Amino acid sequence: MAKQQSQGTKPAGKRLTPKQRAARKRRNIIIFIVELFILAIVVVGAWAIIRLTRVEHHDLNIGTVEDIESGTDVDVVVNKDVYENYTEPENPMARYMQVALFGLDSRKRKLGAESSRSDTIIIACIDTQEKTVKLVSVYRDTYLNLTNGSYNKCNGAYAAGGEARAMTMLNTNLDLYITDYVTVGFWGLIDAVDKLGGVMVDVAENEISFLNDYQISMVGTSQDGINYDAEAYVDYTPVTQSGYQRLNGLQAVAYCRIRYVGNDYGRTERQRKVIAAMMEAAKNMSLSELTAILNSDVFDEFSTSISLDTIISMLGDLGEYEIVESCGFPAMDLLQSGTIGRKGSCVVPMDLTANVIKLHEILFGTTDYQPSETVKEYSRQIQQDTAQYLR
Repeated sequence: MAKQQSQGTKPAGKRLTPKQRAARKRRNIIIFIVELFILAIVVVGAWAIIRLTRVEHHDLNIGTVEDIESGTDVDVVVNKDVYENYTEPENPMARYMQVALFGLDSRKRKLGAESSRSDTIIIACIDTQEKTVKLVSVYRDTYLNLTNGSYNKCNGAYAAGGEARAMTMLNTNLDLYITDYVTVGFWGLIDAVDKLGGVMVDVAENEISFLNDYQISMVGTSQDGINYDAEAYVDYTPVTQSGYQRLNGLQAVAYCRIRYVGNDYGRTERQRKVIAAMMEAAKNMSLSELTAILNSDVFDEFSTSISLDTIISMLGDLGEYEIVESCGFPAMDLLQSGTIGRKGSCVVPMDLTANVIKLHEILFGTTDYQPSETVKEYSRQIQQDTAQYLR
């Protein structure tokens, strides 16, 4: 089993049953999931989804390949050694909660359609002792195993099997233990940012024209604020100058979608900047104000494995967490980009094992992590598939 180290220790206690361990992990993650709901709405590409009567809730069963072979009902798969590390209460790694945040590339008001690619993927790693959060964007074109033996752009995993398939893809390629998810839609972002009173963002001069173009593309062709496909009305207000300024909902999502300045690397960085801005806006609101937002229709366009009623009951701890890390995967010094045959332009982890080692150091503070045999196998296959295209 892979050895992992992290900062701090966790005192030994009475050994818990798997059901008790799962319940405790869920209680721990709930204290931050409220914030994730507010933050997750910025992880968007170009989509609009159906307005539901309430947050769509899915329970997920977490297990290993061995569980599947034994006939156990499993939705999300993790490597056996990773599973043992993260479910053992005495292991300090058990204190880290991992949540996948998905933004779907769907232009209709429909959430959860497996035909939609996850245009945005962010891993939120939460240290429940230190009360810190680390955000890692997985570039949507990253060449990985989609968990069915097929190697392709990682955003195709969601299209192939929804959130469970996408979580499995992240867990098995990156040696993670992601147990919960939030999938979010476009219109919820606009409403939530506006209800937060907007977000403060430093807009660069070369981003302005693209920001405004994306606004127009979302509200309609005539700049009248009407999106004819989504049957929704949103005010269109162009951004006219650069600098640190307050963006409304439509402006914020347009800013998140810009990919012509810095390609996808710059786009994901902008998403994380807006996440931080929304976090600060939320911290400046009272408990009653946040509860009112949660009780509004803002969250009608979410799908998650966490119940909203439980989230509301834990609102009191919202302001205790801080984002201490924000970066992308693969690491910039450990990736190449190129056209991989018919699979098109991809971001290729030059050595997946090296990238996973670095990712675990960033997320968990490990200095001697040894990737699983699964990751090593995937790494060899990625190199074999892409070598001829990246010479």
